[in-house]
Amino acid sequence: MPKPFIQAFFDEPTNTISYLVGDPETRSAAVVDPVLDFDLASGVADTRSAERILAYATEYDWRVEMVLETHAHADHLSAAPFIKAHTGAWVGIGAHIRDVQKIFRPVFAMEDLKTDGSDFDRLFEDGERFAIGALTVEVLHVPGHTPADVAYLIGDAAFVGDTLFMPDYGTARADFPGGDARTLYRSIRRLLSLPDETRLFLCHDYKAPGRDEYRWETTVGEQRRASVHVHDGVDEDSFVALREKRDAGLSVPKLLLPSIQVNIRAGRFEEAQANGVTYLRIPVKWHAE
Repeated sequence: MPKPFIQAFFDEPTNTISYLVGDPETRSAAVVDPVLDFDLASGVADTRSAERILAYATEYDWRVEMVLETHAHADHLSAAPFIKAHTGAWVGIGAHIRDVQKIFRPVFAMEDLKTDGSDFDRLFEDGERFAIGALTVEVLHVPGHTPADVAYLIGDAAFVGDTLFMPDYGTARADFPGGDARTLYRSIRRLLSLPDETRLFLCHDYKAPGRDEYRWETTVGEQRRASVHVHDGVDEDSFVALREKRDAGLSVPKLLLPSIQVNIRAGRFEEAQANGVTYLRIPVKWHAE
C-alpha cells in the first residue's frame, strides 16, 4: 500500500492538530478533525483555520472528498460543515456517536436533536474499511476518552484522536460522561499492538515540561518504550489509578459547553432565532453549600 501524504495544521488557541491526508496517486484527500475558530468571550466564530486547509489543498491540487472526525471533541468546535459546503465532502464519525448524543441530549435540552447519528453522513463500525483514492482506511473503535472515539489506520499511519498524547505527556482524560479509564487503557493497548514502526498522529499537544516545541507525531514503538502513562511496564490497574487521580485535578475545558452541543450535530449550530441570531446553551448549576 502506498504511504499517505500528510500535512498537519496546528491551532494554538485550542492546541489542536488537524490533518490533510491524501493519496498521491489520485490526489484524493480527507481532512481529519478540522477546527472552527471560536472566541468564547465575544461569541465570534470564523473559519480562518479551515480556510487555511482548503487553500493548501487548492494550491497543491488535493481534492477533499471527506471529513473524518475521531470523536465529538470537547475542546474545539468542528469546521466540518464549512469544508462540506465548499468541497462537497461527506462527514464521517464512529457509530457510537449515537451513545454520546443520547448522553448529552438531555444535558442541553436539545429536543430537536436526533440520536440516530443522522447529522453525519457516514457512521463507521469497528473494523470497517473505506478508501481515500487508492488508500485503504481501517476504522478502529478505541473508546475510553468518550464512547465514540475511533482511530483511522491508513497505511503506516494511524490518526488516534485524543487517546494518546506524546510519550512525554501521556494520555487523554477519561472523566467525561461515558468515559472510562479502564476502557481507555484497553483501547490504547490495542493501538500499541500495531507494528512498532506505525506512525501515530495526535489530535493535541500541550508541550510537556522541559519541551520547548509542539509535537504531534510519534510511533507505536516510542509509546511502548517511553510513554509516561502506558509504557510496556504499566499494567491496567496502575494506569487506572494514575488516570483517575490525574483526572480528579483537571479543570473543565474552556470550550466544553459550546463544543459538545455543536459537535454532536456534526458541527452544526441550532437554527437562528427569529431575530437572525444563533445561540448556544449554557446549563446553569447552582452551588450547593
